[in-house]
Amino acid sequence: MKDNRMSFKRPDATFELAGVNAILVRFGNQLNSALPAYLSALRDHLLTRHPSIISQVVPAYTTILVEYDPRQCRMYDLQLLLERELQMVAFENTTQYGKLVELPVVYGGEHGPDLTAVADACGLSEQAVIELHSGQDYQVYAQGFAPGFSYLAELPQQLRLPRLSTPRQKVAAGSVAIAEQQTAVYPYDSPGGWHILGYTPVTWFDPQASPMTPVEVGDRVRFKAVTVQQLDAWVKEQAR
Repeated sequence: MKDNRMSFKRPDATFELAGVNAILVRFGNQLNSALPAYLSALRDHLLTRHPSIISQVVPAYTTILVEYDPRQCRMYDLQLLLERELQMVAFENTTQYGKLVELPVVYGGEHGPDLTAVADACGLSEQAVIELHSGQDYQVYAQGFAPGFSYLAELPQQLRLPRLSTPRQKVAAGSVAIAEQQTAVYPYDSPGGWHILGYTPVTWFDPQASPMTPVEVGDRVRFKAVTVQQLDAWVKEQAR
């Protein structure tokens, strides 16, 4: 199984104002497979060290958004604090931060209505598409556009396609899909314009659970190709 995480020197940080009570810290503009784990570790570090000042830290792609209480700290002082704290979280020591989540996936057929079209567009067999998609781990780079929608990257170059020209009005919860350099699991029934390759029964968003999603930025996701029979057996096992 291919693990796409690599060791890089941490990109230099830049600081941008983000409203009256937040600073956006940016680490370059290029996706970096070692960065999500670092951002996640940095978030935990900041919230643990400065709970009275920092109210929320949101990592995404190459940035962290740091929200703070302006009654406790001036923005200029917060930037100085952040510059110091960045030096305390060693970039090279966070590559193993986060957990690995493996998802069983049935590819193709009624579960993956776009598999054939994707294979044709990429000049590959359906089996090759499945092997490429399930043959590596994906980093969780961000959460959004809707609650529980995790952006996973980077998709193998051979599978990168633009979004559908006409989005579907409804994509079923659990649909495993791809678009451009990312893949994702639809957390609930919703409109969507990504290419659907398969289906996983794993609940991807539960507002009553804590946490509400099984992954966060810095975690990794691995897709495991299974048959319908294996999927049914997995569901029965989980229900025990």
